[in-house]
Amino acid sequence: MARFHTDCIERPLRICFKLLGHFIGSHPWWFLIVPLILSTCLGSGFYFLKDRMSNNIEEQFTPVYGPAKTERRYIQETFPGNDSMFSRLRLSTDGNYATFIATSDRNILTVEFLQHILELDFKVRSMVVQFDNKSFEYVDVCAQVMGSCSSNDILDVIAYNANNIEEVNLTFPWYYSSFKSFPLYLGLGSVTLDKGNSVVKSAKAIQLHYYLREDKKTKTDIWLESFVNLVSNCSSTSIQVSYSTSMSMQWEFQKTPASVIFLFSNTYAIAITFSILSCWRLDTVRTKVWVASCGVFSTGLAVLSSFGLLLLLNQPFVMTVASCPFMILGIGLDDLFIMISCWQRTRVLDSVPDRLAETYKEAAVSISITTMTDALALFLGCSSPFGSVRSFCLYAGISICFCYLYTITFLGACMALNGQREAGNKHWFTCAKVPEDLPSENSKVFSICCVGGSYNRISEKEEPESMSHFFERFYGPILTHKSMKVFVFGVYAVYLAVSIYGCFMLEQGLDVRNLALDNSYVIDFYNNQRQHFSEYSCNVMVAVKQPFNFCDEDQLKHLCLCISKFESLDFVNNTLAWFLSFQQYAIATNVNISSKDAFQMHLHNFLELNFMFTQDLNLTVDNDIQASRFFIQTLNKTPMQDLMTVLRKTAEKCSVNLLVYHPAFIYYDQYTIIRDNTIQTILVAVIVMLVVSLILTPNPLCSAWVAFAICSVIVGVMGFMALWGISLDSISMINLVMCIGFSVDFSAHISYTFSSSPKSDVNEKAKDALARLGYPILQGALSTILGVVVLSMSGSYIFRTFFKIVFLVIMFGLLHGLVFIPVFLTLSGACW
Repeated sequence: MARFHTDCIERPLRICFKLLGHFIGSHPWWFLIVPLILSTCLGSGFYFLKDRMSNNIEEQFTPVYGPAKTERRYIQETFPGNDSMFSRLRLSTDGNYATFIATSDRNILTVEFLQHILELDFKVRSMVVQFDNKSFEYVDVCAQVMGSCSSNDILDVIAYNANNIEEVNLTFPWYYSSFKSFPLYLGLGSVTLDKGNSVVKSAKAIQLHYYLREDKKTKTDIWLESFVNLVSNCSSTSIQVSYSTSMSMQWEFQKTPASVIFLFSNTYAIAITFSILSCWRLDTVRTKVWVASCGVFSTGLAVLSSFGLLLLLNQPFVMTVASCPFMILGIGLDDLFIMISCWQRTRVLDSVPDRLAETYKEAAVSISITTMTDALALFLGCSSPFGSVRSFCLYAGISICFCYLYTITFLGACMALNGQREAGNKHWFTCAKVPEDLPSENSKVFSICCVGGSYNRISEKEEPESMSHFFERFYGPILTHKSMKVFVFGVYAVYLAVSIYGCFMLEQGLDVRNLALDNSYVIDFYNNQRQHFSEYSCNVMVAVKQPFNFCDEDQLKHLCLCISKFESLDFVNNTLAWFLSFQQYAIATNVNISSKDAFQMHLHNFLELNFMFTQDLNLTVDNDIQASRFFIQTLNKTPMQDLMTVLRKTAEKCSVNLLVYHPAFIYYDQYTIIRDNTIQTILVAVIVMLVVSLILTPNPLCSAWVAFAICSVIVGVMGFMALWGISLDSISMINLVMCIGFSVDFSAHISYTFSSSPKSDVNEKAKDALARLGYPILQGALSTILGVVVLSMSGSYIFRTFFKIVFLVIMFGLLHGLVFIPVFLTLSGACW
């Protein structure tokens, strides 16, 4: 095996770290004070935190260069909106609106219920709001149609009189009066029809919309806030009201960071407690209480410095970044336990600089490998098309670099100062010198409090912890037994089979409801909307992007053929097109529109009668049609992402240059790229990890097993996250990118120690690696889980997802590091 060692880089690195450790051990105060000063200076960046906050949902959770954004830009430029002719159908964005859904277990189309809804509608319209020392009402900010506020169809049908419901025979989905047709499917939900016809028998939900102008954003936002305050107390025993606004999801999303602030203090309290308890020794001199506390403090300095630096550099701070400190805490404590373990294996009688030099020689390369892999995985994530992923990866990557820097400098200095205390045989708390042996006249209680400094006189090293004894004398020999190796292979086969099964079950896409807190009012609204208004999906715009001669029958046939292709899709219900209505108008008025002049003349008359259609045409100065659009109504028979993809493919197959668009496509573009982008990022990261391992690990076979561990852990995490109800979206993608780095930590430590072991037999190498790092790895895993376990109690899907994936990563990483990889190394090592 030694013939294939590739330590041309690893060996000089060990020497360099040994020299660095000796230098830090000789001048600890410099390396203690400088990081504190640096952190204080960089921490000033938090002054700009409020200005750097960037929690726009569209910017952060949709693809930066998604096709729908290009389509929207074309629609906005080609068919600009008209403030005096508002049309919900023609909005290129979600719009600026307030809405509520009134539901009942009984038929809501009764005089009693409708009267309640009309009263609520009157309250909304007459609500007085203060802005800039002036009062205004809905009529002052509403979106207008020919000088009047846009109205709700169901209320127009009954003429705002609840008693009229007994005289009107409503039809669904459209109601036709003598002068207008009303799309009731937009306002009536859970409708029951009479048998054999479209007459409405009953309904259980009514939804009303109040659209506002978009040119007075500050003013309308105040009105929307007042709307929420008004409607929040309007439910009764007979009728329930759920509500939302165009800004509600954004406002609720911005509340998420505040919901976890109190968890930070709990997390660091738990981490400090665990670190102190796991590093506690009954020996009052050899105990590592102060080192453990400084290790936790070091991670805090890393977060303070990295966040402050990026805020000073004007980097946007996205809410998802708030999970970084939990991750950095786990990584920092993992490095802490490795450093302490290596320190305890140095000779007690050596000088402090020499002991720290040996510690760095043994630990620093291993820590460097995991830091490089963690940071590189995150920096690779900065190429993601999602703003939230980019921001998280940048902040987390820089945080890991600072965590490494402060571990090497600040923590090393703390270990040196603690080593000076140990060298003087001083008490950990009082710093008073204590006897090493118990005087005969004192009790055993005195020995617990006032005696310490013992060590193994034969090896001249500190007495190892009982857990290290367990890994060396029991766990290692049992794991390397032949029958146990067979059992481990069986367990791994089951693990891999379940993981692969879960990968095929993994769903994609971000449910927008998950961006709000669990107790948010928008959750009820979205649930009611899904329950009562799920039959009909969106009205999709189809733009004809080329100049088109609608007088030419051959060209018109091509366009009608395209429409028939759309209508042949099982989820398309009907088509609304200005040119089809114009043809019906020409037939009804008996006019000839076959010539260009006649077409343009009669089109002008038609548009005067149907003024809304003017927004569907882009005319040149000569009244030639440069571009136009029509609409197709879709049904909720297929997932939205599939609907979008099929419509785009259908448009591409048409001989006419078409574009399909709906504002919801902005969010559903993630479905088209999230899987491929995640796989690409993971594959590139694995290759980079393999290269790093090959460079820094003195054995190519061990490097290969590290790369294998990364792939295996990621497959396990993706499979089990599907079984745990987590979808593949931009939020889980953040955690998967982080998972790439985390997954390598434990396996890299074990593989590096295995390859560096002086033992010749592969089983002895595995035992030696487990004896050295088994307990520190277990400590690191437990500290990371304890660092994020409080997030399981969060009311936010984002932070609960973070906990779930980190938990899976740590558990599977631990399983590979302490079970699978040691066994695989012994078998492949023997063959090698």
